[in-house]
Amino acid sequence: MMVGAGLSEMLQAWHEQAAPRGAAESAMPPATNDMRVLVVALDSLARAGLAALLAAQPDSVVVGQSDGSGDLIADLGAYRPDVLVWDLGWDLSKAVERLAELPESAPPVVALLAEGPQAALAWAAGARGLLLRDADGAILVAAMRAVTHGVVALDPRLVGTLMSAQDSPSPSSAGELSARELEVLQLLAEGLPNKTIAQRLSISEHTVKFHVNSILGKLGAQSRTEAVTRGIRGGLIHL
Repeated sequence: MMVGAGLSEMLQAWHEQAAPRGAAESAMPPATNDMRVLVVALDSLARAGLAALLAAQPDSVVVGQSDGSGDLIADLGAYRPDVLVWDLGWDLSKAVERLAELPESAPPVVALLAEGPQAALAWAAGARGLLLRDADGAILVAAMRAVTHGVVALDPRLVGTLMSAQDSPSPSSAGELSARELEVLQLLAEGLPNKTIAQRLSISEHTVKFHVNSILGKLGAQSRTEAVTRGIRGGLIHL
């Protein structure tokens, strides 16, 4: 899948922090430079474990937890986090779509991945911190700190996956486009802009952008026009 041009330029160095100094006393108020973290995970055990891990770190405070299925915009308003840590789980289709629905004004997201091939989807959906789920607390806090300063944070094991996805996109079979992607592709063929597509499908413009990027990657296309052309030739859409 194509993850968008300019990824190599966006990859910046980020350093591992020192080992945790120990959990702060619960009675002490958080320091002013502590990051406010919203933990998101569909699985309740994963959510609780992640919250406990972060609570033991000296530079972060968990302000809330969410399973990602509700009103995330309302959660952002209620908890006012500086960063989201999102465990995408094994079945990431729903989680990635919800991630893509976040507005561009939302706090940055560090996504935890079950396996490397998930990285391209998480990147396309807007995550700017990508770690495998076995990352320890210090690494996780370092990634959180990086993305809050506008720096991309990637597990070194994922860099090759992302770069190869960018540099070597390959056309996929028609059956790999989801039902929603086929709807978006049909509307692209009608010449509709993202805003109108979003209104037609009752989704956000950011989600439309995510689906368009996914379509381009799956069809090995470099533009919307090329995607439509390939869709017509492949019998995916009709004019």
